[in-house]
Amino acid sequence: MADPRFYDNRGPFHLAELCVSARLAPPADSNADAPIYDVAGLEEAGPPHLTFYDGRRNKAGFLATKAGWCLADNRLIETAPASTVVIPVPSVARAFAAMAARFYPEHELDIRRLESAVHPSAKLGQDVVLAPGVLIGPDAEIGDGARIGAYAVIGRGVTIGRSAEIGPHASIMFAHLGDDVLIQAGAKIGGSGFGYSSGPDGHIKMPHLGRVIVQDGVEIGANSTVDRGMLSDTVIGEGTKIDNLVQIGHNTVTGRHCVLAGQAGTSGSVVLGDFVIVGGGVGISDHLTIGDRARLAGHSGVAHDLEGGRDYGGIPARPIRQWHKEGLLIAKLARKGVRFTDG
Repeated sequence: MADPRFYDNRGPFHLAELCVSARLAPPADSNADAPIYDVAGLEEAGPPHLTFYDGRRNKAGFLATKAGWCLADNRLIETAPASTVVIPVPSVARAFAAMAARFYPEHELDIRRLESAVHPSAKLGQDVVLAPGVLIGPDAEIGDGARIGAYAVIGRGVTIGRSAEIGPHASIMFAHLGDDVLIQAGAKIGGSGFGYSSGPDGHIKMPHLGRVIVQDGVEIGANSTVDRGMLSDTVIGEGTKIDNLVQIGHNTVTGRHCVLAGQAGTSGSVVLGDFVIVGGGVGISDHLTIGDRARLAGHSGVAHDLEGGRDYGGIPARPIRQWHKEGLLIAKLARKGVRFTDG
């Protein structure tokens, strides 16, 4: 569910109203006047909430959901719990995007008029230093001893812990930061994720109503970006160090004390275990899990889950000894002038 510090819920809405938004008819055996109070993920949803299941992942979550209503692909045959009203739709993502936008029409950016650089409702601790041009939005909270660089923007409801340092031109929105966090110049924390539903008439952006949680002792390098989650949170674990020009996709969760080198990137919903090391230029596909203390060589491409405690390299990433042996074999064959032909 969306954090009220960041998002204003315009609900509740009757089921019939939401169905009209998505160009649907309410299910025949449903109460069209039933009030729906919010949208939520499968695991977080309760009886007053609408959720969705597209059939690709998390079947267990669908079967166990406590949501009152669930959008589901009309080709699915799974049975939801008896307490959940399934709303069959041709495109789950598009229907959910339309309905969620009714609850949160201003979800994309928090843009509002400020009469002063620091909103009167913002709370600043002792010995906070603000450089020229800093903007701090409503209900933001800055801990003791924090230092905020020139022209940084701290959005509505953002919390920043003690002794944090925020570099010039950084932007922090929809986020909670812990103590002793260092955000280098130009970093962007809390932008919406790159999530779309594609169809014959183009691409519809999915609403991103989650947050970014940055735990204690994290460093995020210059011009790096950390996208907020869609319905759950993006989490950067305690002590993690992120280099310059790194992209962290929405709903990604890193463990404690991970290291991500420059120009690495994770797609959405990646899970990194504790002490994972990601080399420069590594790309990680969406919905993958990397085990504790795995190490990825620079410019590797990760296309499947990797177990922890091992070193990997190549595209697709595989155990590094195997990658090295394959490279040596190819080089040996090339020196011998071996040619490969079809048939």
